[in-house]
Amino acid sequence: MTALSRPVLYSFRRCPYAMRARLALAVSGQQCELREVVLRDKPQALHQASPKATVPVLVLGDGRVLEQSLDIMLWALDRNDPQGWLAPDRRGLDAMLALVGECDGAFKYNLDRYKYPQRYADAANVGPEGVVAAGDHAQAAAPAHRADAARWLMTLEQQLEQDAFLFGQHAALADMAILPFVRQFAHVDIDWFRAQPWPRLLAWLAGWMDSDLFSRVMKKYAPWIEGGDGVVFPETLPL
Repeated sequence: MTALSRPVLYSFRRCPYAMRARLALAVSGQQCELREVVLRDKPQALHQASPKATVPVLVLGDGRVLEQSLDIMLWALDRNDPQGWLAPDRRGLDAMLALVGECDGAFKYNLDRYKYPQRYADAANVGPEGVVAAGDHAQAAAPAHRADAARWLMTLEQQLEQDAFLFGQHAALADMAILPFVRQFAHVDIDWFRAQPWPRLLAWLAGWMDSDLFSRVMKKYAPWIEGGDGVVFPETLPL
């Protein structure tokens, strides 16, 4: 396999997993060739690089392939961590990874069923009124999934009572790995989200979304065309 001049990142702008990968690449200054993917028409090159064919996928210059967003984050930050994302003020990397695991597990499970109830419809649900249509059952379950997800978000609110960020007074890996998913949850019903009793969580999310880093990683790029060149990302290196 021919060595690549830059790693190749297959990404999709709105995917929270791809977003967290781009955040780490941007803050660490690990430039890559970004190939924006259209999820309904994934390029063959992505399938060849990773049979799972879900973003993000990072193909390194030596041919190694990183298929998980956290692996991409750790790879980038191990090479350069100018803002100390791997060195939080309190506790440490294992504690951060445990919290991210909660986000990627139970919280993501409930988020998906709240945001996309029709995707997770059961075949049927038998109740006192007889057989309920699958879509109706899934739609009816969405508020319960929202409530379960909200209970976990309240644990973040409590964690933020002590510091501005989840593990201290500066942003770290856990913040940046979790924020894209909280953003996705918030935008399902932004008025409801803003009305909840979690002022610190709201400030934490708003501060990130108003940041220059967020603007950099959310820039729109044209979909990559098979055989063509991607774009250099990040376009500018950190100071």
